[in-house]
Parts: sequence; structure tokens; C-alpha cells
Amino acid sequence: MIFSPADILLPKNVDWTKWSVVACDQYTSEPDYWKKVEETVGDAPSTLRLTLPEVYLASEDAEARIGAIHQSMAAYADLLTLYPNTYIYVERTLPGGRVRRGIVGALDLEAYSYEKGSTPPVRATEGTVLDRIPPRMRVRRAASLELPHVMVLADDREKRIIEPLAENKGEKLYDFTLMGNGGHIAGYKLGEESMAAVNAAIEGLEKEFRLRHPDQEPLLFAVGDGNHSLATAKACYEEIKKTLTPEEAAVHPARYALIELVNLHDTALVFEPIHRVAFGVSPEALLEAFVAFCKKEGNADLAPQTFQYFHENGAGTVTIDTPLSPLAVGTLQRFLDAKDVQVDYIHGADVTEKLGKEHGNIGFLLPAMDKNRLFDTVLADGALPRKTFSMGEANEKRFYLECRRIRNSA
Repeated sequence: MIFSPADILLPKNVDWTKWSVVACDQYTSEPDYWKKVEETVGDAPSTLRLTLPEVYLASEDAEARIGAIHQSMAAYADLLTLYPNTYIYVERTLPGGRVRRGIVGALDLEAYSYEKGSTPPVRATEGTVLDRIPPRMRVRRAASLELPHVMVLADDREKRIIEPLAENKGEKLYDFTLMGNGGHIAGYKLGEESMAAVNAAIEGLEKEFRLRHPDQEPLLFAVGDGNHSLATAKACYEEIKKTLTPEEAAVHPARYALIELVNLHDTALVFEPIHRVAFGVSPEALLEAFVAFCKKEGNADLAPQTFQYFHENGAGTVTIDTPLSPLAVGTLQRFLDAKDVQVDYIHGADVTEKLGKEHGNIGFLLPAMDKNRLFDTVLADGALPRKTFSMGEANEKRFYLECRRIRNSA
């Protein structure tokens, strides 16, 4: 099975709010956020000790932090309770009151690839930046546990997989308020009947795809959040796989990645744009170069695109008459890649404006993508430009909570 129940670990006798922290790839230009997390957690057991916030990925003490992560994973062994062969149904109440639903389970990495042009049942939705994988592999290679912030999408228009579970949730495992204005979360261990219904609905989804697209390889799931984290899990598994027999590889825990499955058509799921801030530049010169680059390399057959920007001397818009891509994000990203400037990807227009107005910076706002176009676009054109969309604002992202062992005890 591509998506299946997992042997899930949850802590016992902890302060759940301190235990659960937001995905490591959030607030990467806001170290003050992570300082507040440190203050909130204190000495309490926390997933903060099991992950490396990417704000620290290039810090001088990154290796020491990674070593401490692996030590904490060993130290927390007695803290974790095993729930074998389990799906966890999750209800996340977002700060605005919307309730996003999902299922935590195991994704078979044999059914997924981030290679350009590949057509497996589970596909990346954005171009994978290969040099972003090795730093993450440094954390995962020696890790005994994984914690999921990857959210994978199902194109379940009839809402047959996840939504029916609201009427038969099962045993409650956790129910608490998340830190940092993250809202509220509750999780339930599904019973055997509900798990069987989930599996049957997924099989039905694949059959429907084959009927609609008989000449195409099935696209069952698309990676919504955590593209590079899932790519890292795949890369680490491929390393391990080389040392295993086929029989060993078939059952090795690293073959699977713990993820949350979410319905693309969940009304609580909103696609937000991911904005850009360029650092260490002359804003005016960069804008001039943007226009000149697109005039030379662009496509006059594409509709003009207008970009709003902020820098220390003010704000404004720039219109590109010959874009580089049908999507505005593709035009801007291709230019920034060509200029090889330092860029960060920002959730939230207010943060983009604040950072863009700092000396030597410029922030660009981008439009949101229509989420209903996602699967058709990936089928037709392959992966989108990287960081095309975000599934909600930063505080709506998945928080670390559940764990899973990815190394054999031996």
C-alpha cells in the first residue's frame, strides 16, 4: 500500500503545548520567534530538541545542535508510547476557526520520486533544489526517530477518505492548544473499521484516476508541504537500500516516511502565496535588472505580470511585459536564480514588507495560486516553480507531535 498505518510513538506525561513546535522550515528569517519558543519550552521535553530549526542550519554550532538532537532521541526513548499499526485522525482548529482534517500514517517512499520528469503515484509539486537535501541528510542519517511536518494532498473531490471520519473518530490521544498562535489540535486513534474504510477509499481514488486518465501513469498524491523534507527521507532511504537485500529493504522502517494526508478540497485548506525577499542588493538596480532580463529572455505571447515591491526608499509596482513563465512566481524565481542573490521565502505580506524595507533588501509580493488547478497542472507540466504556494500562513503549518522509529533496534 502506498499509504498505510504506521507504528506511531507519542509521549506520555508531558505538557503537550511545550512538546509540540512548528515545522523547522518556518520563520527562517525571524530568529526572535525561535528564541520565544526556547523560552516557552525551557527544560521540558519537547520536539524542539528533536529537530533543527532551519534558522540555525548555517550557524557555527549546527553540528553540535545535530549531535544534541540524536542524543535527545535516545534520551526520550522511555518517554514514548508505541501505538502499533495505527492511523491517527487529526483535527486542527486554525487561528481563524477553520478546522483542517487529516490522517497521520506511513507513505511508501518506493512510490515517490523527486526526480524531474518522473511519474510515480506520489509526486513533488515544486522543483526540488538538490543542494538543499544534503544539509537535511546530516540530521536524518543518524537519527533514530522521524517527526512529520510533511503534508501530502489527495485530490478527493467527493470527500470519501478523510471527511467521514469526523463521525467515528475513535480513541482520543491528544487534545490541546498549540503555542505561537498555532490554534488547537486533537488526534484520535482510528478503529479497525475506520482504517479499512480509509484504505478502501484510497483504492477507489486510484481506480477513478485510471478511468479518467487511461493513458497516464496515476497521480494519486501530491506533496503539499515539506517537499524537501520528503526528498531527504527518500535520499536517505536510497543510501540505506544499497546495503540491504531486496527482502530486507521491503520491511526496513526507512522505506517509509510519516506524513499527514490532507484532502486538497478540504474547505479549511487555503493556498497562500510565498513571497520573496532579496538580501544584500541595491533595490533600484535589481528592479532595473529584472526588467532588462525579462525583456531579453521573456515571452511576448504571455500576458503581462505586475509585481508589488517594498524597499527602504518606498514601495511600488513593476510590470513585466514579456514574462519568463505563465506563473508570476516562475518569472520572478527564474530571474532571482540567474542573479544568484540571497533570497528567503516568506509567509505573510506584513513580514515581507518589514524585511523588504530594511537596508539593502527588497521584498516582492506574489499572487496566490488556485488550489483546484494543482493536480491538473502537475499532470500537464510537471513540478511547479519552487515555493509556488503555501498551505496557509506560517502559524497554520503542521506542528511536530507524533514520532516514528526509522532505524532497526539492532
